[in-house]
Amino acid sequence: MSSPSDHTDSDLPPVDERLVAPGIRYEIDDGKLVWVAPADEPHGVGHGALGALLRAHRSDDRSVAIDMLTRTSETSDIAPDASVYPTARDPVTGGRQLEELAFELLATSSLARVGAKAAQLAARGVRRVFGIDLTKRRVVEWSTALGTWSILATDGAIVDPALAVPLPHAALLDAASADDATVRAFRERRHPEFLAERAEGREEGRAEGRAEGREEGRKDLVREMLVAKFGALDAVHEARLVAADRAALEHYARRLVTAAALDDVFAD
Repeated sequence: MSSPSDHTDSDLPPVDERLVAPGIRYEIDDGKLVWVAPADEPHGVGHGALGALLRAHRSDDRSVAIDMLTRTSETSDIAPDASVYPTARDPVTGGRQLEELAFELLATSSLARVGAKAAQLAARGVRRVFGIDLTKRRVVEWSTALGTWSILATDGAIVDPALAVPLPHAALLDAASADDATVRAFRERRHPEFLAERAEGREEGRAEGRAEGREEGRKDLVREMLVAKFGALDAVHEARLVAADRAALEHYARRLVTAAALDDVFAD
């Protein structure tokens, strides 16, 4: 029986040419129809987090898909749980291009079963295939040279041209880390919402600075008038002046005109 590696890429059908109808719960694995069961809670939750993470970390010219079928050979049409691929259309076929990164969640599937799928994707030309083992809390990457999975360091990150910023392995395993990594990635990619928020913050800061400057200017003016009439302020009166709001300053300025002593200005 032939395998994907027995053919050159030009011999293979386009990656988006179908053996099964999209939208149904089947794949074709080496000519055999395979039922793909709906996800249970860990797998389903993982799907959602993974899609958000990849969208946040992808390069601007890449797209992200969930459960997208890929024609890996003449007899196989399978769907990785998530994938990252070039947004630009294939210049030869006019269809989509092959994914560069593929991800499989291992909440219920064994490494061996998913390894067979990873081997097919790698043989078709997918550059990197990752497994996310939610049960054992680890991230693995398929090694074509070894024909098996390699365990990645938990504190490491996926660095790849398809990603605008490195994707931490821990974010693939933990919901809180995933949320933090998603926010950081959008910030590092200078997402328009973050730029707008930063600009708004700067404008608010400038407005607050202008208001504070005007308030300080009023205090300086009242202080000069007090010193001119009564001499240097002692610590108590200086503290009252520094703590004064706009209404109090206006009150002091009116009293200063007729006051015979400093205490008369600050009297309640």
